[in-house]
Amino acid sequence: MQHNPMATLPGIANNPDIRFLGKLLGDVIRNYGGEALYARTESIRAASVDRHKGGAADLGLDALSLDDTLDFVRGFMLFSMLANLAEDRQGIAAEPGADMAAALDRLAGEGIDRAAVMALLDHALIAPVLTAHPTEVRRKSMIDHRNRIAALMRLRDTGATETAEGDDVEEAILRQIALLWQTRVLRRERLYVTDEVEIALSYLRDVFLPALPTLYQRWDRALGARVPSFLRPGSWIGGDRDGNPFVTADSLKTALAKASEAVLGHYLDAVHALGAELSISTNLAPADQAVIALAEASGDSAESRSDEPYRRALSGIYARLAATHLALTGKPAPRPGLLPGERYADPQALRADLVTIARALRDGGGGALSSGGALGRLIRAVETFGFHLATLDLRQNSAVHERVVAELLKVAGVEADYLSLGESQRVTLLRHELSNARPLASSFADYSDETKSELAILRAAAQAHATYGPACIVQHVVSMAQSVSDLLELNILLKEAGLYRPGAEPEAAIMAVPLFETIGDLEAAPGIMAEWFALPEVRSITAKRGYQEVMIGYSDSNKDGGYLTSTWSLSKASTALKGVFAGAGVGMQLFHGRGGAVGRGGGSAFAAIRAQPPGTVQGRIRITEQGEVIAGKYGTRDSAITNLEAMTAATLLASLEPDALSRADTQRFSAAMDTLSATAFEAYRGLVYGTEGFRTFFRQMTPIVEISGLKIGSRPASRTKSDRIEDLRAIPWVFSWAQARVMLPGWYGVGQAIAAFEDKGLLKEMAQGWPFFAATLANMEQVIAKSDMGIAARYAALVEDRALADAIFPQIEGGWSQAHDGLLEVTGQSHLLAAHPALDASIRLRLPYIEPLNLLQIELIKRRRAGDQDERIGEGILLSINAIATALRNSG
Repeated sequence: MQHNPMATLPGIANNPDIRFLGKLLGDVIRNYGGEALYARTESIRAASVDRHKGGAADLGLDALSLDDTLDFVRGFMLFSMLANLAEDRQGIAAEPGADMAAALDRLAGEGIDRAAVMALLDHALIAPVLTAHPTEVRRKSMIDHRNRIAALMRLRDTGATETAEGDDVEEAILRQIALLWQTRVLRRERLYVTDEVEIALSYLRDVFLPALPTLYQRWDRALGARVPSFLRPGSWIGGDRDGNPFVTADSLKTALAKASEAVLGHYLDAVHALGAELSISTNLAPADQAVIALAEASGDSAESRSDEPYRRALSGIYARLAATHLALTGKPAPRPGLLPGERYADPQALRADLVTIARALRDGGGGALSSGGALGRLIRAVETFGFHLATLDLRQNSAVHERVVAELLKVAGVEADYLSLGESQRVTLLRHELSNARPLASSFADYSDETKSELAILRAAAQAHATYGPACIVQHVVSMAQSVSDLLELNILLKEAGLYRPGAEPEAAIMAVPLFETIGDLEAAPGIMAEWFALPEVRSITAKRGYQEVMIGYSDSNKDGGYLTSTWSLSKASTALKGVFAGAGVGMQLFHGRGGAVGRGGGSAFAAIRAQPPGTVQGRIRITEQGEVIAGKYGTRDSAITNLEAMTAATLLASLEPDALSRADTQRFSAAMDTLSATAFEAYRGLVYGTEGFRTFFRQMTPIVEISGLKIGSRPASRTKSDRIEDLRAIPWVFSWAQARVMLPGWYGVGQAIAAFEDKGLLKEMAQGWPFFAATLANMEQVIAKSDMGIAARYAALVEDRALADAIFPQIEGGWSQAHDGLLEVTGQSHLLAAHPALDASIRLRLPYIEPLNLLQIELIKRRRAGDQDERIGEGILLSINAIATALRNSG
């Protein structure tokens, strides 16, 4: 049953920003909703807070009309949004030691100097990869208002009372909250791929573009030298076709063109601003001959600038950039250049011109103008973002590749029934086809729509390489990779587009990246990669590239085997892959497919990277950033800088710090984890896949059906029309359990595993001394703190078959109690999050605001499922889903 230790918990220190913003929200509700709505809202809030302090107050929800319910839910959702903002500002989300300076100090204390760090960074890659996974419930308009409030709060921090436009700061904040109150929360139409592209572009353009050069300047100072441009963003949006039929060649072209337009526009603005700034006259300072050469080549013969070679040189650079903009986007530059210019062939040519100017400034006047400044940031941006802004990944399911290759082989008369061949036969045939330049596809043959679509998107990728440069698309992820033939099939398709070239030394312009997702796939991954590296042509390609990427999936492995087994299987697979890669002499780059919720790999990225097995990071890591996580981590430049620096600091520490464990401890702890994982796996699989009627129980207890009405993504919720849990995507699976306050994917099975493990002293030792186990428990602890079995029991009452509910829910409740008690015993805490008081206060502050939302959602679902078709009920359910997700902070 639900534990209620509230009487023994420390008091919550109220955040002053929460009080300030909450008061303004109250004023808005009173002014726009009326005194009666304000009074009812405040009464429910006070009663819920009292109830969470141990009182037994009735919340008074029955008194709300349907219209009142909609307004009330909206008010509580906005409070949660503003509370999230306030906590982010106060550093609740920041972690001690999660910055470059602290990491360098820690490494220095362990005898690792700056030279070793620079040597690592010379071949490093850190890449947050934005994806369109549908877990962001808020409309972009809501997020924009939230960000304006954040900017105004920063201005208020400085003591300013007026904005630059002359508005009173606090009145401007009130105005933004009033706009939030009057902004429609729900999307009326499902997002299209182009919408998702635009949303991602807003973060890349408005946040990453200005934030990364600023970060690099900070790191240059910290290391006393100019660091390589190792941190670069990526994206899946417009290239991820796995299960999304709406991603096509046109989507890919749109995503790439819009990104290029954005980054080139940024460069044009920066060069224009530099032209205004660099007013250096040869009458007062001698000019470098290289700058004079650029000035003479610019075609700028204006008499007014005849003594200003830097301005003339920049005029020429601007003209060439404007020509590049026209060539790459098909559109003239927003501010057309006055001079004709020849387009830049690539970003390196643009960088070379900018560096010419920078060197001249550095060499003159004792280096007073060499501190970097706007020109230094622009050079860094060109290095980092090129002409493509963010590297765009392609992704498709291996089953699709298999069918397409089978059709190509059949139509070409090479193999009539490829699908009937065994693995060794497939590998032999595919390698033979990859050894010659003959294409399989013919313009005279007729192919299925699936085959035509796949060929079209890869041909679009080849054209993108020619247009934007090879850095625009580097990886093609193969989902559900289960064999070497799955990777060879992709190379066959790449060859059709000219992206794989056979020969004595074959070349692959795009890397085939296997994604190992299920528990079985993770176990098989080392063997598959050993077979892959055994192929001579693969060895040749990887030797030239220097590394091979492998993607490991957190979401599906969790849904397949439960939280503990998923986490441990990912760690074991990473360790085993390290040995395979070392044996092949290939650098390893792991791509972590993490979600926002703990059930999908969420939690602290800083702790997660540091907890990676020794030797598996190697300075190279890519991590997906999905849904609500994108807005939470990269919604503003300040938050982006904090989170990107945390990711970088963790990567340095994970790559360079000595092992935390001795060999003996590693063996002891690993053996214990094997035992814990086996017990947890049995418990989880037994409940989810082995319990008769569980699928019905899940679909009736949670709002899984109602969630589909949110219109938060372009792709379907299930891979097929089946209602099997195996075919349900991980996101709605996790999202649904979160709404019902069960959070089952983030803890079920762990309690049974801890209870059955006899040596609790060993588990306590692991929790104290092993970063992996500590991070695993910390993530689970956060989930359990947000769950509530009392509320979950009310959701269980939605199940029509009471015998079924009475058979299954007590198992969940019992597993929760075991997980809760086992966690406290192993960590030695008196209550959840005792070791993390800021996070504890954050969660407990918002719990009284979530419970009324859950109770209202349950009642609305009852009415809708009973047949009440009032549109306000459907709207109320969706609003409540939105509000609960906002309050919980990680929805899927």
